[in-house]
Order: sequence, then structure tokens, then C-alpha cells
Amino acid sequence: MEKMQGVVPPMITPFKKNGELDVEGLKRLLKYLKNEVDGVFITGSYGSGALMNVEERKKVAEITTETLEGEIPFITMVGTTNNKDSVDLAKHSEKLGAKAVAAVGPYYYKHNEKDLISFYTDLIKSVNIPVYLYNNPKFQGYEISLPTISKLKKAGLKGIKDATFDILVHANYHRIFKDSEFDIVLGTEAMWLSARVLGCEAFIPGLANAFPEINRKMYKEGISGDMEACRETQFKVNRVREIMYLARSTQLAVYAMLDIRGIVKCYPRAPFIEATKEEKKKIESELKKMKMI
Repeated sequence: MEKMQGVVPPMITPFKKNGELDVEGLKRLLKYLKNEVDGVFITGSYGSGALMNVEERKKVAEITTETLEGEIPFITMVGTTNNKDSVDLAKHSEKLGAKAVAAVGPYYYKHNEKDLISFYTDLIKSVNIPVYLYNNPKFQGYEISLPTISKLKKAGLKGIKDATFDILVHANYHRIFKDSEFDIVLGTEAMWLSARVLGCEAFIPGLANAFPEINRKMYKEGISGDMEACRETQFKVNRVREIMYLARSTQLAVYAMLDIRGIVKCYPRAPFIEATKEEKKKIESELKKMKMI
């Protein structure tokens, strides 16, 4: 199986101030990213997938396909609250040429193992491209156990996007599941150095929406085995992550940073409230101190 490689940011979805999808903003961001990264992960947590209806999510995938023109791959997050909509989104993305689809566990309700096996098995059977389990306990509301993942691997699951922020869990994924047909991808920039030592070959960094260059640098250092340089860059990346919380969350910070850098001016979708002018000024000041801008 062809696995994910490199820096694959979980792309934000640009919205207009009135909450409508910002098509031109989305195209502009895609045109910027396709020259800077190795792929994009769309309609996930940073991408506000849970805040959009099915047709809007399909529209984002369609615009992504048209704008990227096959220059870099895209992976679609198709997780929803239910099997029907997730399968619909997965089939749609496969037709558009997605490299893979990923799904967070169905959210709102806390589901048991039988529910999860039903959900992911339906996805696996619905498409002929790899299906990744996007394990995000914070957002889905529950853990997905190693025995459950083992059963899903036997059912045809092809990989995990790990957003647990737990390096021991990540190590277990590599030790227990990874092989030539099963991929383990890190779902954050915060632990790339540690994950790389364990054998990880791709990560999905929210910061790379606005600062792809430092993530590419860190990736190359890790892949080449220059761990001293990678450690130095990792510490710098994690300092930037601290700055991101000046906007109350890393997701909101990305919208602010894209504006600060002049890449695209857009808005998060309500009920999220964009960073204030004061918050943006603080972020810009701290980034200047770090010589990031």
C-alpha cells in the first residue's frame, strides 16, 4: 500500500463573515499550500468538517480536486455522527480522486465496540481506497481500544491518524499494528521528533496551514536523521504552538496567522469567534520576536 509521506496539513476551511463557504479564499489557500506541502487533509477538525453539512463538505472536496489538479494528493475526513453520511462522503471523495479517506469515531453519542466495527466496516466496504481511523478521543468523546483497532485491521482498515497526543499510545500503534500494508500517521506537529524515532513517516500539522516552511524543515531533519537539528526545530515549533493559544485555540490561531502573513483573510464558522484585534497583535508581536515573520 502507498502510505502517507511528509507534511500533510489539516487544511482549514475558509468562511465568509456571514458564515458562508468562502470559495475564493479556499482556492487561494489551496494554491498556496500545493507549492509548500506534500498533501492536504481536508474537512477534519481544523477544517470544520463537523460544522458543515454533507453538501458543503462535498463542495470543499470538489474545489480541492479542481484547484490541486493532481499536483499533490488529498485525504478527506469523512467522519460524521452516522454510517450513511460518512459512506456517502467517502464514495464522493473516491470518485474525485482522493488518495484515502479518514474518519473520526462517530461523535455526540458514546459508542461501543460493536457500533464502531459497524461504522468502520461500512466505510471499508464502500470504497476501494485506504480507510484510516482518525483517533481523536477529545473530539469523538471516547477512546478506541487496541483490541477494537486490531479487529478493524483484520476487516481491512489501512491506517491510523493518531491525535491522542500520547506518545506511548503512538508507540503501541507502531509496535502492534504497523506493517507494509498498515500506516501510522501522527496527527500533530507537537511530537514529530518523538514519532519519527518510532518510525513515523508523515504528520498532519495544523501549524503548516500558515507556516509550512518550518514544518518542512523539521520533517526533512527528522527523515534525514539529523536529530540535533530536528530537536531544535521541534522546540521552536512547540514555542509557536504556545503562541497559538493567544487566540484561545490553535484552530482560531491559524485563521489569524494566515491573515497576519497576508496569505488569505477569512473567518472561522460560528459559533467560533475569530481572534480579536488585540489577540492578533499579540500573536504578531510574539512571531516577530521569534523571527517567524
